[in-house]
Amino acid sequence: MSGLTLEQRIDRLESIEAIRQLAGKYSLSLDMRDLDAHVNLFAPDIRVGREKVGRNYLKAWVDTTLRDQFTGTSHHIGQHIIEFTDPNHAIGVVYSKNEHETGPEWVIMQMLYWDDYERIDGQWYFRRRLPCYWYATDLNKPPIGDQKMRWPGREPYEGTFHDLFPSWKTFWSNRPDQSKLPEVAPPAQLDEFLKTMRGDTPAPKIRVR
Repeated sequence: MSGLTLEQRIDRLESIEAIRQLAGKYSLSLDMRDLDAHVNLFAPDIRVGREKVGRNYLKAWVDTTLRDQFTGTSHHIGQHIIEFTDPNHAIGVVYSKNEHETGPEWVIMQMLYWDDYERIDGQWYFRRRLPCYWYATDLNKPPIGDQKMRWPGREPYEGTFHDLFPSWKTFWSNRPDQSKLPEVAPPAQLDEFLKTMRGDTPAPKIRVR
C-alpha cells in the first residue's frame, strides 16, 4: 500500500473486508435459497446473458437452475485474492469446494471464481462472477483422467479451471534444462499479481451445467 495516505489505506482495508464478506454471503444465501439476499449482492444493472439486465432476471435464472438441478448445495470458500484497479473497482480469485445433492448422486466439485467487484454508492457488489471448474463427480468416483466435469445424465467435458492462467500449459509444454539454474522473473508489482499471472489470456467460455 505504499504511496497511499492513511485514509486511503484504511479505506483499502475496509474494502478488502467488505469484498471478502461478499464471497461468504454469496455461498450462504445460495445454499439457504434466500434468492433476494443472493441477487442483492450483485450490481443493480447486472447483466444476465447477452440481452437481459437486472436482478429480477438474475433471480429468475438462479431459481430455475437450483430447482431443476439440485436438492441441496454447500459451497465452502477457500483462499481469496483481491486486487484493486482503482478505489471503486477490484478483481479477485476465490477458490470454492462444493457439494451437491442431485438426483441419486452426491456430486462434489472443485472450482474457482474470477470476480469483478464494483463499489456503487459506498457499497461493494459483484459486477461479474466467472466460474471456472476443475472437476465435478460423484463422491465415490474420483475424477481421474481427462474430462473431469462429470454431471449425472450428461456426457463428460473439460472444465476451465486452468484456462485463465497461461502458466499451466507453459509448465507442461516446456521442460527446463536440468543442467542450468532456471531464470526467475521479477516479482509482480502491488495489485498486479493476478494481472501478471493472467497476462493477456482471454476469459474462457463457460458451459452452463
